[in-house]
Amino acid sequence: MAVAYERIAGQLRQAVRAGRWKPGDRLPPEAELAEEFGRSVPAVRVALRFLCEEGLIEKQHGRGNVVRRPRIVAARTNLSHQWEKSRAREPLEERARTGGTERDTGLHADDLVFQASYREREADEDLARAFALPQGTPLLERRYRTRYAAESAPFSLVTSYLVRAMVAKNPDLLDETKEPWPGGSQAQLYTLGIELGRVEERVTARPPAPEEAAELELPPGTSVLVLRKTSIDVNDRVVGVSDVILPGDRTEMLFVTPLERW
Repeated sequence: MAVAYERIAGQLRQAVRAGRWKPGDRLPPEAELAEEFGRSVPAVRVALRFLCEEGLIEKQHGRGNVVRRPRIVAARTNLSHQWEKSRAREPLEERARTGGTERDTGLHADDLVFQASYREREADEDLARAFALPQGTPLLERRYRTRYAAESAPFSLVTSYLVRAMVAKNPDLLDETKEPWPGGSQAQLYTLGIELGRVEERVTARPPAPEEAAELELPPGTSVLVLRKTSIDVNDRVVGVSDVILPGDRTEMLFVTPLERW
């Protein structure tokens, strides 16, 4: 049998879904809700906390409990890698029309706010192993943040690594002001004469670090997906490594595997 706070949470959830309160609306004070449901204020408080952890409502400073606005969902599919490769050799005008985030979200370029920052660093043990290079090898670290203009949190936290000596062959690839690069990373690698042969992606899940939860504006209790993307060229050489932190509450991952016919 459901306890009092579970019944209150269920009634509030149903009321929100029925449209009694719309996204951005403030819920009545706890005492008023307690009177409406014939329950105690502590039971209402627990129910509201439960719905906050669920992500249905959020507590805003100075406003109280507010119905959370739905976030744009990013649907990532493994078929995007072939889509990106096919575009790498297209004319600049064609590549500039749309990008990976637009493909994943259905938004337009004008809807997005993009930030990129570069710095040089040496490969630690983990990255040295990933690239199969000596520890201390100079790398170019690139941090990307893309968000919907109507929202304040990015879709993901992306940190990408390239071998600096390889990138230096095209000085434009060392310049963060050239971002966003039309066509994405495969178009960048194409300027170096590099063709990808495969992309390996390893996905795990974990609780977010405090700074990740803050930047992604995650509801309490929401996990993140951690994606390690390894780009390997046609000569079986690792040419790029990316670590992507994805919010568990607004990320959908679809894996499509074409099968050969007998």
